[in-house]
Amino acid sequence: MIFYFSGTGNSLYVGKSIAKESNENLISISATMRDNKEHYEYALNPNEVIGIVYPVYAWSPPKQVIEFINKLKLINYNNNYIFTVATCGANIGNTAQVIDKALKKKKLHLNSGFSVVMPNNYIFFGDVDTVEVENKKLLESKQVIATINNTIKHRVDNVYQLEKGMLPRVMTYIVNPLFNKNAHNTKNFHVNERCNGCGLCEKVCNSGTITVKEKPIWKNNCTQCLACIHLCPTKAIQYGKGTEKKGRYKHPKITVNELIIKNLNT
Repeated sequence: MIFYFSGTGNSLYVGKSIAKESNENLISISATMRDNKEHYEYALNPNEVIGIVYPVYAWSPPKQVIEFINKLKLINYNNNYIFTVATCGANIGNTAQVIDKALKKKKLHLNSGFSVVMPNNYIFFGDVDTVEVENKKLLESKQVIATINNTIKHRVDNVYQLEKGMLPRVMTYIVNPLFNKNAHNTKNFHVNERCNGCGLCEKVCNSGTITVKEKPIWKNNCTQCLACIHLCPTKAIQYGKGTEKKGRYKHPKITVNELIIKNLNT
């Protein structure tokens, strides 16, 4: 089974591609955690693979991904092949190491890890990629995904194809904690006059922190997936004063409907 977390579709696209090739179920981490259970249990088949696919936020996994692993319980686990895939705009630091540490606490073994460079969506610093860069990244990602699928198919152990970048330990274990001190604060989110109260932001919010009452209201529990900003159909949602003139991004092969966090009990 392939567990995924995605804001604008990059990680969902990778997860879907791997799930299709390996004939595994695709499971949304955010939708699963809406149940707020003590544990999330899954019964494994003898040769079933387990994948964890997610974007990198400031050189570390989203907080919700680690929280999910902490609650994960795999029934019939017998050294099943486990891999992780981190999508990123450029590099991932020691993100895979963070996942490995979380899995070890659950007595689970990470067999292999990968990163896939995808179009940038973190517009709080910088902007989306140019069309040329976006298309180049999307094209190159297909080959990387094909290589990952081949590795998974043959259950190759100890393969780590990771774009760590410079000073990976510093970026993950020093810069990321500093980033997280203010990253989850929602006070800078607001809407302009183009907001029509459609409610899509509430539906795609991975944290479940947005409630729309004519206009969206943010509680203080943000993963910074930026789904609300990028998927707003009128480009009404802004963050501070820096996003108004910046671009918006969604993976071209993923629909908005696929990014809606659906209640698994309905």
